Amino acid sequence: MNRDAAFTSLDDASAPWDVCVIGGGATGLGVALDAVTRGYRTVLVERDDFAKATSSRSTKLIHGGVRYLRQGRISLVLEALRERGLLAANAPHLVRPLEFIIPAQAVWETPFYGIGLRLYDLLAGRLGLSRSRVLSRSEVLDRLPGLSPKGLRHGIAYWDAQFDDARLAITLAESIVKRGGIVVNYAPVVSLLKCSGKITGVRVRDGETGIEREIPARVVINATGVFTDAIRRLDEPASPAVIAASQGAHVVLPLACLGGKSALMIPRTPDGRVLFAIPWHGRLIVGTTDNLVREIGTEPRPMAGEIEFILSTASRFLAVPPKQSQILSAYAGLRPLVQTAAIRNTASISREHAIMISGTGLVTIAGGKWTTYRKMAEDTVDRAARTVGLPPRRCQTAALRLHGYTESSSPRGALGIYGSDASGIESLGRSAPIHPRLPYTVAEVIWAVRNEMARTVEDVLARRTRALLLDAAASIEAAPEVARVMATELHRDEHWIAGQIATYTELARGYLP
Repeated sequence: MNRDAAFTSLDDASAPWDVCVIGGGATGLGVALDAVTRGYRTVLVERDDFAKATSSRSTKLIHGGVRYLRQGRISLVLEALRERGLLAANAPHLVRPLEFIIPAQAVWETPFYGIGLRLYDLLAGRLGLSRSRVLSRSEVLDRLPGLSPKGLRHGIAYWDAQFDDARLAITLAESIVKRGGIVVNYAPVVSLLKCSGKITGVRVRDGETGIEREIPARVVINATGVFTDAIRRLDEPASPAVIAASQGAHVVLPLACLGGKSALMIPRTPDGRVLFAIPWHGRLIVGTTDNLVREIGTEPRPMAGEIEFILSTASRFLAVPPKQSQILSAYAGLRPLVQTAAIRNTASISREHAIMISGTGLVTIAGGKWTTYRKMAEDTVDRAARTVGLPPRRCQTAALRLHGYTESSSPRGALGIYGSDASGIESLGRSAPIHPRLPYTVAEVIWAVRNEMARTVEDVLARRTRALLLDAAASIEAAPEVARVMATELHRDEHWIAGQIATYTELARGYLP
């Protein structure tokens, strides 16, 4: 991917695009990939960087939703399990099976959770990852060495999948470009183009040069997550809010706090949610919370009460209670929950997401989650194509191998997450680490700039690599080296380097409690 080349392609276009997608998170990238693989001429514009907000701040799970079984939401679980299986097949370098263990302390818990998870297996059908089973007390402690043995009777093991959210976002962007679509980051929409009362495209500003461009399109799709209402009000200023944001916070701890290769699932917390402790990139992610928030921004921060809640809940199950001083990073994301009561012109509502068509033809997709992004995109493009009369074409993404797909069963260590791109990174030869406590190299920084449209130090340390989440303090120390490498690639000066270091340092300090 090359940002300058993308803008050149926009300027050289001689006809309106079929589809223009606003938003470079999970939903927007999924929509653009669906559209371009159907043969529609597609462009996607993102205000900041790809997956800058919610889509890089998840619990890192691709899952059916075990807790939905207890609520009786079988159809939702079925859909999510199917999507989990498809994504694991289409992006095995990014989505991998992971064993989860529910500790059983009361006599009734073993049969209760055991039966529920057998149903979970049955619902997954041929797309299942592995079968659940009851573990003995010793088997649980072997798998989770850091778990407290106090009161432990058995464990129930089941399988879901984990992934790297920001890396999947970049993979989707690369998949779009590979098939002839255009994606551009740092290109905020400043207005919607209209003719005779109908939307005919967007006007965007290049966030680096300030130059504005018009992008004509037959249909414009608003896929901006928690920022959905802001785009809807560019169309109709009096539009009622349809998004309620819920914050989910996480803390990142040393993996030794739990140990082993399996994840812990705590099925009951004081606020009625579940809590996960998940091994990820050599660290332990613990979360999440669920708190409605009034202010929506790109950099939400965990509240002190959320961090205390996570640590205190985890302490009830871990042999050595984790301390705040052990936190390597703390982050939060905002879930875009749909307020269906506020929707007046809904074209379709499917479980957790809704598709809306305004009187001017703006298509809005709101709600949903990473696991079901592909199905959301399919529903959205189906509806958008009918709305503006695009030639009807079937969705192609169910069996679409994503960029980097490889059938090799032996990933290249830390570079395995790049899939088939790993050899390209190795060929750069710059294998020096960017920091002793981080699993990333100078070659990955160069690759991110040359091939993944990274424009800032934050892009590299927060999303192309996951340094910010793995160890915020180490990422601050790595920032000067990363800035210098990027400056060489982007032809930037010392002033740019100093500004990038200062900006990133201020941001990363917010991830340290």
